Amino acid sequence: MNLFSNSQKKLDKMVVRKKTKGALGKIKGFSIQFLPYSEIRFLSSDERIKKVLKIVLGSNILILQGRLKPEEETRLIGDTMAMIGHIKGFRGIELAVISSNGSESILDKMKHKIVTKLSGGDLSAITIVGPASIVKEIKRNPKKIELLLNK
Repeated sequence: MNLFSNSQKKLDKMVVRKKTKGALGKIKGFSIQFLPYSEIRFLSSDERIKKVLKIVLGSNILILQGRLKPEEETRLIGDTMAMIGHIKGFRGIELAVISSNGSESILDKMKHKIVTKLSGGDLSAITIVGPASIVKEIKRNPKKIELLLNK
């Protein structure tokens, strides 16, 4: 029986080495998830916030097509602030919305408003939400998005 346990320990060490050989730095246990607006389009505000929180609490960085309503964003931030200290290892969220720069003609603005009303949301924006334990900062520049991660 002792021979078996020694062999098992050696096998376990080999598996661990194989898994960690290609690891990148010390960041582990997260993924990036894309959520199309069509999946939250017909949900209520409460259900939208719950869906976003479920994804973020699972150590995922969420890229959401479109954006939440301003009151939903406010409530999401408020709910996460209330969770800090009650959920082990949860330090809050980082949230950024990237949308058009607003230098459109009046006709383009009217078209955009019509499309927004028909689709049920602003699909020209992208919302990024991530747990603060993973995402250090989200920088928005005119031509790129920088997502800085914690080590």
